[in-house]
Amino acid sequence: QVQLVESGGGLVQPGGSLNLSCAASGSIVSVYAMGWYHQPPGKQRELVAAITNRGITNYADSVKGRFTISRDNAENTVYLQMNSLKPEDTAVYFCNADVRATMISRRPYWGQGTQVTVSS
Repeated sequence: QVQLVESGGGLVQPGGSLNLSCAASGSIVSVYAMGWYHQPPGKQRELVAAITNRGITNYADSVKGRFTISRDNAENTVYLQMNSLKPEDTAVYFCNADVRATMISRRPYWGQGTQVTVSS
């Protein structure tokens, strides 16, 4: 009933940039927060950045100053602008949304994941 569609992943050289997008759709009543998590090879999934519908943001220490999360509340879309990319940023990036949907209690939803590879 709620779907998250991600785009923007790919292969980029160190120092380059990518912009990830994630749009939530379906029987949405309210989106309270959206964010991005990543899962490097062999590691646990962890928060990269998140933003509430009031604009409050949280960032992992490893991306502060390099990544910027933003949200278009009207479109239920979240973006992650990734600059100064490093090889250690290589991971599958998952979109997450905290959503209240019709006839469904508030709960998190996850996207399918998009691969980001930083390599020369």
